[in-house]
Amino acid sequence: MGKPTGFLEYERCANPERDIDERIKDYFEFHSTLNSEERKNQAARCMDCGVPYCQSALSIKNRVVGCPLHNLIPEWNDEIYHGHLVHALSRLLKTNNFPEFTSRVCPALCEKACLNGVDGESVTIHDNENYIIESAYAAGLMKPRIPAKRSGKKVAVIGSGPSGLACADELNHRGHSVDVYEREDRVGGLLMYGIPNMKLDKSVIDRRVKIMEEEGVHFITSANVGKDVKVKALLVDYDAVVLCVGAKEPRKLKGVSLKTKGVHYAVDYLTASTKNVLAKKDDTEAKGKHVVIVGGGDTGNDCVATAIRQHAKSVVQLEMMGEPPLERTADNPWPEWPNVKKTDYGQKEAIAVFGHDPRVYETTVKEVIEEKGAIKKIVTVQVRFEAGKIVEVPGSEKTLDCDLLIIAAGFVGINGYVSKAFNLNVTKRNTIDAKDNYQCGDTKIFAAGDGRRGQSLVVWAITEGRGCAKSVDDYLMGYTTMR
Repeated sequence: MGKPTGFLEYERCANPERDIDERIKDYFEFHSTLNSEERKNQAARCMDCGVPYCQSALSIKNRVVGCPLHNLIPEWNDEIYHGHLVHALSRLLKTNNFPEFTSRVCPALCEKACLNGVDGESVTIHDNENYIIESAYAAGLMKPRIPAKRSGKKVAVIGSGPSGLACADELNHRGHSVDVYEREDRVGGLLMYGIPNMKLDKSVIDRRVKIMEEEGVHFITSANVGKDVKVKALLVDYDAVVLCVGAKEPRKLKGVSLKTKGVHYAVDYLTASTKNVLAKKDDTEAKGKHVVIVGGGDTGNDCVATAIRQHAKSVVQLEMMGEPPLERTADNPWPEWPNVKKTDYGQKEAIAVFGHDPRVYETTVKEVIEEKGAIKKIVTVQVRFEAGKIVEVPGSEKTLDCDLLIIAAGFVGINGYVSKAFNLNVTKRNTIDAKDNYQCGDTKIFAAGDGRRGQSLVVWAITEGRGCAKSVDDYLMGYTTMR
């Protein structure tokens, strides 16, 4: 490394967050950036560790730490320190198609495996990655790379989320002609409508899509394959079809009906909010309402932050799991995924606005109380896990005011009409049954992303898209030069 003693000389300094009182008044991104000199110092903290676990994607106790894309992290940290932006960008793009996305929304599995985290603070890998790509855009380095030759092969990619975009990007640069079908009115999948603007500004997606279009990728929006677009025609017109359809079937909440006014799935709630923001319309779904969010994950946190910007009267976030410890324990050593309590941006905002953390652990909804078809209150109950089953704690029921109930309990696989339209088998997890090479049987149909492996992270979706593209290329050409 350029400065072998950097990890001893500099303390970790993450990108600062905008003041809460300021940021909850808008939907702009809540992070700001460090200057280039301070960023060099942060890159200098990357030590000459010999075995860079940060890029290894180790599976320990069924949980992964380290980057699934195997990003060349020590290499581009070294280039940042030396001020070599062009070289840093080259190393970054070698493994990651869309660092502008991952550097905003990824929970940084790489940092959890950083050797500095053994007895100190890990390197700011996530922020360093963002610095490289945003500096590259600002310097005019992100230009279209148009393929010199075309293979004569046509590929349809169904879905424009991170896996679909990555697959399309790889296949296009290989020289194949790629059409991407997206059922929504804008490209991006859950990047566009499942993640709020303050976490991932939608101009960031549009900026990248514009480059891909200039490189030759053709996007077709408002085209729901299996409904509006006939599968039979696709199989005739294309040499290969790749399903990157996501896992958008939401997990239902027992005893709760969407027919009740004021009850929404999180993805629908966030989609409506983003559409309002993009259309510059008032975003007021939660205004003056008591909001209860079921789900303690990233999506639930995004719903908390959105409800606050919509001027909710109160926000409660229910989490069925127990409250994690504040620090690592002896049973959770480095480099295992750190099972520690994280207070994310939405929860920080709730604490500032309402004076307390919105999360209530080991609790779920037992009953919905309606009035004239609209939700008015809910009855919660404390739960615990016994022999793998959820058991209610007798006498723990509580009644809460609730005008808006948002279900952010995750997803349970693909929408049923997709597998039916393509006549595909599904797994027990309700995902597309595809081989290790992403191919569905011996057909020209391939699958990648959440629709194949189940609900997961953006970084995994990009990994899947890249891997699938390699298999498609081998299928089309009889060999592949893709890595």
